[in-house]
Amino acid sequence: MCAASPGITSVTDREALHKAVAQVVQRLGPVDLLIANAGIGIETSALAFRAADIEAQVRVNLIGVANSVEAVLPGMLERKRGHLVVISSLASYRGLPKMLGYCASKAGVRSLFDGLRVELTPLGIDCTTICPGWIRTPLTANIDVPQPFLMEVDYAVRKIVEAIRRKRAFYAFPAPAARRVRLLSWLPARLSDWMTLRAMRRFAKP
Repeated sequence: MCAASPGITSVTDREALHKAVAQVVQRLGPVDLLIANAGIGIETSALAFRAADIEAQVRVNLIGVANSVEAVLPGMLERKRGHLVVISSLASYRGLPKMLGYCASKAGVRSLFDGLRVELTPLGIDCTTICPGWIRTPLTANIDVPQPFLMEVDYAVRKIVEAIRRKRAFYAFPAPAARRVRLLSWLPARLSDWMTLRAMRRFAKP
């Protein structure tokens, strides 16, 4: 969702989002910082595969981010300054069982900002991609998959705010979980698949 004065609009509604951002600019001035954080997570398994569940997550988690960027980027380009931030996920490193749609959408977001960063940084616009691990929220409570290194909201928010203030290009945390998913993305597919299944069983909820 996009919090705007005087109302709230969905990031999936491109036209309404543009109008909401225009109202914010009219009342408060140019947008210097965008934090694209709207996201949903639906458990999606190969054994109960529904394309509609994949589409719902891609529409919010990826297309919603693109809509948000489109609404503020022209002004930033005109002023030659600004900061785009997106909340991706450690799930962006590889596809995980029961999280097919979420992983795909967050991988798309990460790739989108990789490309934006290369083009926009020389023009004075900072781009930050943040990849958190599991955070204890109502969203994660409804997903029945292992959640190692689960973080409390206050801790995760402090880390995210620090990364934004420092204008880091890329930040993945917590460190132990980030190291593991990086390793899985670097390994040959068969070995990575085996280690993923092993980890899922090891960290399975009781």
